[in-house]
Amino acid sequence: MIEEEGIVVEVVGEYAKVSILKKSACEACAAAGVCHPQDADQSYMEAANPLGAIKGQKVKVVLAPQLYLKASLILYGIPMVALVAGAITAKNLAIQYSGETNSDLWAFIVGMACMVISFFFIRAYNNKVEKTQEYKPVIVEILS
Repeated sequence: MIEEEGIVVEVVGEYAKVSILKKSACEACAAAGVCHPQDADQSYMEAANPLGAIKGQKVKVVLAPQLYLKASLILYGIPMVALVAGAITAKNLAIQYSGETNSDLWAFIVGMACMVISFFFIRAYNNKVEKTQEYKPVIVEILS
């Protein structure tokens, strides 16, 4: 489990906005820009609040690591598969119907179009799951 500690800044319904402070270990980590992309000393995350934490409490927030893998596969894997599948299909169809002359151009155009279209599907999926708790971190412990 990926655990962070933070302070509840705001509570809205079932969710809490938690201020996550950078740890000293983050300074030497190569992936610090991924976990804490802002240059400021604080970053915020919205977390499910099943324990009923209130503003000002220090909490432990947990996110399952398999969600990072799943999100990465969705964000990078699907567009890559769409690009390659579209390019291969377009290349084969172009060779079959018009010969070798512009087959690479068609492969590029169709592959890129398929990749762009996949981003629209990913965006639609994101809008759907954004309303659920599937990808949200969860407050699992109130520390103070």
